[in-house]
Amino acid sequence: MMDWKKYLITLLITAAIFFTALYLNNYFNGKRIADIQSIQSSISTDIASSEVQFSLLGELSCKDVNDSILSPELNSLADKIQYGEENIGNQDSNIVQLKKDYSLLEIKDYLLMKQVSERCHVPSVFILYFYSNNTHCDDCTKQGYVLTAMRQKYPSLRVYSFDYDLDLSAVKTLISIYKLNGSLPATIIEDKTYYGFTSIEDIEKDLPILQTLLASSTSATSTTSTSSKKK
Repeated sequence: MMDWKKYLITLLITAAIFFTALYLNNYFNGKRIADIQSIQSSISTDIASSEVQFSLLGELSCKDVNDSILSPELNSLADKIQYGEENIGNQDSNIVQLKKDYSLLEIKDYLLMKQVSERCHVPSVFILYFYSNNTHCDDCTKQGYVLTAMRQKYPSLRVYSFDYDLDLSAVKTLISIYKLNGSLPATIIEDKTYYGFTSIEDIEKDLPILQTLLASSTSATSTTSTSSKKK
């Protein structure tokens, strides 16, 4: 009789723990999704306003344009996507929609900053990186780490990442323009396409302009620091 009661109590405790964990998981997932939906709404406004920013670009002096207008939104959204993919899943409809919004913003930023670079004669390097979440792609993960490290090393380097399998016409247009053959990862640097894993050393060897970017960034930081001290 006592064994029966002991097993029953154990079963009830186990069930309570299980359903509590399930409830908490659903609760926090719900909060994450609500947070993502809030970001989506904000990003929709940013995408619309970026059209106006293109027009305003013609009114700006080159000295007033030192970075992408959309960078804060891009960085915030990238963090949300990474968090959502790791905790909710990359196939979740909210995450997929968020990636579409992010991709559109990236393309807007890319076009805007290319225009700034050409108009203001600013040395710039743009990297378009295509990866996949739908296939087993270890090199995609490694390439992502390489590009993240390069972006940290060269602050002026602009890296735009796109999910090759994303069902978005703008991304498909980029794939068509650069005639990508489906081999991933694919990294487009200065209109040259690299398939498979490409190391930092290989990229730096093919892009001596990176050292110019680094020198310019260091000089700008030094000037800003000196100005601050004078104040």
